[in-house]
Amino acid sequence: MVLNSNCGKVGCGLGSRQAEWLRNNLDNNRSRCTLAYWHHPLFASNASTNSVRPFWEILYNRNADVILSGHAHSYERFAPQTPGGRKNAVRGIREFVVGTGGKPPEGSFNPRPANSQVRNDRTPGVLRLRLRSGSYSWKFVHIAGKTFTDSGTDNCH
Repeated sequence: MVLNSNCGKVGCGLGSRQAEWLRNNLDNNRSRCTLAYWHHPLFASNASTNSVRPFWEILYNRNADVILSGHAHSYERFAPQTPGGRKNAVRGIREFVVGTGGKPPEGSFNPRPANSQVRNDRTPGVLRLRLRSGSYSWKFVHIAGKTFTDSGTDNCH
């Protein structure tokens, strides 16, 4: 699911056209693994955006698995959690914040938010995600000359 998180211009509230579109698509989605992405993260050490919380609520209520966002010029992976930021390994959504290309990393982390498992603000690279029928995997691939990496797998709901 791809959404626009420029909420001041397009609307991201529960009654917005995007939210309606998202609900309808998720209600008709037969896939076990669901990923959504947009630009601004709800949770991040250096660039949180509360206006996307309605998207999180819709996705959480329909058992989505992964949210991918950017905006923060760094990498951060969160444990599965609720839209309110409570850890929930059974039903939570894992968020990846990957803004590690196009502009140098910012190097300006705030205190670590709850459920932040891995973060790096020094290494450009990309995140390779593989969505399967009942699981997903990830691997951060750094540019030449760097060593930071992050990888793992998890089951879908």
